[in-house]
Amino acid sequence: MADTPADRSPMTGPTVNADLHVLVLAGGLSYERDVSLRSGRRVLDALRAIGVEAELRDADVALLPALTADPPDAVVIALHGATGEDGSLRGVLDLCGVPYVGCDARASRLAWDKPSAKAVLRENGIPTPDWVALPHDRFSELGAVAVLDRIVDRLGLPLMVKPAQGGSGLGAAVVRDAAALPAAMVGCFAYDSTALVERYVSGMDVAVSVVDLGNGPQALPPVEIVPRNGVYDYAARYTAGRTTWHAPARLDASVTKTVTEVALAAHRALGLRDLSRVDLIVDADGRPHVLEVNVSPGMTETSLLPLAIQAAGLDFGKVLGSLVSRAAARVS
Repeated sequence: MADTPADRSPMTGPTVNADLHVLVLAGGLSYERDVSLRSGRRVLDALRAIGVEAELRDADVALLPALTADPPDAVVIALHGATGEDGSLRGVLDLCGVPYVGCDARASRLAWDKPSAKAVLRENGIPTPDWVALPHDRFSELGAVAVLDRIVDRLGLPLMVKPAQGGSGLGAAVVRDAAALPAAMVGCFAYDSTALVERYVSGMDVAVSVVDLGNGPQALPPVEIVPRNGVYDYAARYTAGRTTWHAPARLDASVTKTVTEVALAAHRALGLRDLSRVDLIVDADGRPHVLEVNVSPGMTETSLLPLAIQAAGLDFGKVLGSLVSRAAARVS
C-alpha cells in the first residue's frame, strides 16, 4: 500500500516575501527551448498569483544590460539543457552579483555531466547502474564494432543509451538487442559528442523532488511514472495521454523511506541547494538506482516537481515564493 504525505516527516509551510522583483529566465537556444518557455510561463503565473512582481526574459544579448539597468532581487532559472544546467549562466549571474534559485555554478556543472555525477554518487555509496562514457572521437578511432562488442560483453543487455549531457529524454534509447546498439549510438551522438551507455535496470520509474524551504533539504512525495510505450522519452514527457503519473508513487512505506533517503543523499553528495529532482529506478526487490539528478527541473503542467508539490499538500506558487525569498536573502 502506498504511503501518504502524512506518513512522512512534517514539512513546514513556505515563508514568502511578496515584496520582491523576480526575473524568470526561460527559452535559450537548447533543444529544450519550447519546454523551457512553458516552464517559465508557469513559474511567472504562479509567482504573480501570490503577489510577487515577476517578469519573464530570455537568456539573450539583452539580458546583461537588463540586469545592470534594473537588477532583480532574485532570478528563477527555468532554462533547460546546457544554458540553464551547465553552470555557465549561474557563473555569469555570480559575476553580476545577482542571486538565483538553485545550486551554484560548480555543483551545476557536476550534475549536468552524467558520467561525472555518477562517479560522485558511486564514491558516496549511492547506487547507480554500471556505465561507460564514450566520446564520439574514441568511438570512431577505436572501431565502432569492436567497442560496441566490448560494451555488450561488459554491461550485458539490455542497455540504456543517452547523451552524457542533456535532458528531456532527447537522444535516449533502450537497446534490447545488440544489433540495435549502433543506431542508438548514432541517435545519441546527434545530441551530444559523448554517449553514456549504462546497464538497463527494469522496474518502476520514480522521481523524487527535493526542496529546501528553510529547514534543510526535504524530499517531497515520490512520483511514479508510467509511460504508455514503456520508455519515458521526450514524447512521453510532454504529450498529453502518453504517460500516467501516480503521486505519491505506489510504493510500500519502507521502500518509500529508502527511496527518499537515497534521493536526499544524492542531492547532498552533489552539493546542491534549494531544489533538485532525482530520477531513479526501483527494481523488483525494492532497491533504488539513481539514474541522474536535475538541477533545473521542469515546471510545466506535466512536470514532476509540481506534481510532487501538490502531493505534499503545498501550494506551487508559495513554494516558488519561498525559494525566491531565500535566494534574495542570500549573499551572492
